[in-house]
Amino acid sequence: MRIGSGFDAHRFGEAQVESIKLGGVSVPFDRVIVAHSDGDVILHALCDALLGALALGDIGKHFPDTDPAFKNADSLRLLTASYQKLSSLGYELVNADLTLIAQAPRVANHIEAMQETIAATLQISTDCISVKATTTEKMGYIGREEGLAAQAIVLVRKTED
Repeated sequence: MRIGSGFDAHRFGEAQVESIKLGGVSVPFDRVIVAHSDGDVILHALCDALLGALALGDIGKHFPDTDPAFKNADSLRLLTASYQKLSSLGYELVNADLTLIAQAPRVANHIEAMQETIAATLQISTDCISVKATTTEKMGYIGREEGLAAQAIVLVRKTED
C-alpha cells in the first residue's frame, strides 16, 4: 500500500460566468477560475495525490501549462490519464479523501454529484470517495473570496498479479 497527497489552489478572475467545474461537476458561480485548464482544484489535487503515491511527479509534469494541448482541458480527462498511469504500474485506488477549501461558492448541494462523478470516472464505488468542504472563516485570500484550494489524500494498493 502507498499513500499520496495533493494540493492545488487557483485565484478567481474578473470574468463573469454562470458556473465553474469542481469535482467534475458544474457549480453555479459568477467568477471564472484563472487556470490553463478548467481550474478544477479538487480534481487537480486528486491527480497530484494519485501521481504522488507512486512518486511519478505532479500534474504539472504530466500536463504542463506550457502545452497548448491542455488549454481549457477538462480535468476529468486529466484524472483519467493520471489513474491510467497508476493502473499501468499495477496499482488501484483504495480510497480518496478530498477537501475543498473555499469561502465561495457553497458546494454542499453538489457533493454527492462530485462523489458520483469521480467514482464513475475511476470505476470505483462511491463509498471510496469522500468529498467535503470547509471555509477559512473569512481569513486570508480564500476568506476574502480571491480564490480557492483543495487537498487530497489517497491510499493505493498493488493489485494481485
